[in-house]
Amino acid sequence: MVATPTKPQYDIKDINLAAQGRQRIEWAAREMPVLRQLQERFAKEKPFEGIRLTACCHVTTETANLAIALKAGGADALLIASNPLSTQDDVAACLVADYGIPVYAIKGEDNATYHRHVQTALDHRPNIIIDDGSDVVATLIKERQHQMDDIIGTTEETTTGIVRLVAMLKDGVLTFPAMNVNDADTKHFFDNRYGTGQSTLDGIIRATNVLLAGKVAVVAGYGWCGKGVAMRARGLGANVIVTEIDPVRAIEAAMDGFRVMPMAEAAKQGDIFVTVTGNKHVIRPEHFEVMKDGAMVCNSGHFDIEIDLQALGAKATDVKEVRNFTQKYTLPNGKAIVVLGEGRLINLAAAEGHPSAVMDMSFANQALACEYLVQNKGKLEPGIYNIPKELDQEIASLKLKAMGIEIDTLTPEQEEYINSWTVGT
Repeated sequence: MVATPTKPQYDIKDINLAAQGRQRIEWAAREMPVLRQLQERFAKEKPFEGIRLTACCHVTTETANLAIALKAGGADALLIASNPLSTQDDVAACLVADYGIPVYAIKGEDNATYHRHVQTALDHRPNIIIDDGSDVVATLIKERQHQMDDIIGTTEETTTGIVRLVAMLKDGVLTFPAMNVNDADTKHFFDNRYGTGQSTLDGIIRATNVLLAGKVAVVAGYGWCGKGVAMRARGLGANVIVTEIDPVRAIEAAMDGFRVMPMAEAAKQGDIFVTVTGNKHVIRPEHFEVMKDGAMVCNSGHFDIEIDLQALGAKATDVKEVRNFTQKYTLPNGKAIVVLGEGRLINLAAAEGHPSAVMDMSFANQALACEYLVQNKGKLEPGIYNIPKELDQEIASLKLKAMGIEIDTLTPEQEEYINSWTVGT
């Protein structure tokens, strides 16, 4: 008699949403040809056989395709949400019902549930951790020292998470290798800029149905995410102001044609505010006080700390939900501040996150980073490692091929010229 496979444990909203989730996962897969090629190779080679893998990511259709690829490669994978509002419940249901991947994620879960899921992720005793924001790694270091020897390494693809990993390394508590997926060229040039740019504006529009044309949009931070948001907001007709603390980025924003000023000044002029800094309390009480009546504020950085909502809530005389993911805070002076997505990632709270075509490259980086850690088990010192250039180039080449684009190659004469110092003008 054939044994019935053990069904995975899970904590999701509704297993009956699986059919809907399957349709959406398959739709996303259409524009993820690089990850599909990796999945096909993984299915043959099984590079993750015997590896317990915990992923703390946004539970979206794109993440589902990454999880499916890793499982095809032999991984014993478990998935939790990295953000309480980013889970797509039908996707979570499909991964459990159709692929046997344990998922612990519910859209709108409270902080207590989120932290319980982090503990569940560590109960899996992972060898590899895929982290968005480094919450799982931080909890491991603070509370699960007895599991540290199980870890081969971790991967991280958020700016916030890399900042935390750098701090861990500086404090001497990061005792295993961490792959910096965030700074791979095929990640931040595209995911951060084009993905965040489009999906952030998509989230704002879905939450409010506001017309961007003619509005003053304030973008806090001009890293790659800020560049993308500013570019897309201008493309929709907004008058864009950029705030920065880095003088080089401020010059870049100015030369890209944006107005640059401190937040104290921008707060008086903005109609819509988007924070993308990775830091806390970028918009504070003194800024709320001078904003226009009806000014909208939202965040596209990883954690919900960039807007000081605690201070805003303490000051407000009334808080009312006026649309899905849209809350109006009325201040004592009668003016209202509109907060979108509870200050969490607006592109995932109110929309569907980045388009799958751009996540194809980001998650190809994640998959290859995990494989690199397994291949180099025991060979890498504790530290933070960039994605090897050859892997970055491989991903770019696969993406170009899938897009039907060909490029030039160097001639032997050109190769000799750029590798020589003896040939001048």
